[in-house]
Amino acid sequence: MATLHKAATSSSASTGTPNPSKNIAKNFGKSSKSSTAARRSKVPRTGTKPTEAKAAAPIKKRSLFYNSESSKLKTARKTATAAKLRGSITPGTVLILLAGRFRGKRVVFLKQLASGLLLVSGPFKINGVPLKRVNQAYVIATSTKVDVSSVKIDDKINDSYFTKEASKRSKGSEKEFFGKDKSAEKKAFPSDKADDQKTIDKALIAEIQKTENLAKYLGSSFGLSKGQFPHQLKF
Repeated sequence: MATLHKAATSSSASTGTPNPSKNIAKNFGKSSKSSTAARRSKVPRTGTKPTEAKAAAPIKKRSLFYNSESSKLKTARKTATAAKLRGSITPGTVLILLAGRFRGKRVVFLKQLASGLLLVSGPFKINGVPLKRVNQAYVIATSTKVDVSSVKIDDKINDSYFTKEASKRSKGSEKEFFGKDKSAEKKAFPSDKADDQKTIDKALIAEIQKTENLAKYLGSSFGLSKGQFPHQLKF
């Protein structure tokens, strides 16, 4: 009997019949598709054996402790520089103010100060705009120009010329609250600054009167009506 069993086993192996321990039936394996795929995924497909596969490098975790004393943050050093004057703005150019108390007014550009701001004047007698500083980002340069070669601007008219004295603030009293305190009256405009305004405006008005209707143009305010767009206008 033993010899017959061995002969049957050897015959089945030689004929290539499926092993019952591996396959349940023909074309039906003992393992499911998921288990077969999981078993095959463990074997690298590069032709190397599983034991020869290199282990992944350990991931370094970031430390949760930060020493604030030893680590110093680098701060960028920024130096204040005067803004470059736009090519469309030259001494004598008529500008349109876009912001501030005098927005919409036309003024005459005199010079650029050390801070990069523009020194302009109305003149005051024509449209009420005094000598003031303006940022060039808030003006529109027009093609109209006034000859300012005869206008002499004193060197004292600089950025410090427009700074105001720091006033001492006192604690509010009952008289100040009801407006009965006479000590808090409005200060008069300095006479020396008023003389500077008259001197510059006198020379400006003399040049403005040489061009017809230029004084009316400076005295009028700029505005847009319905259907007008500033990027489509030619100033």
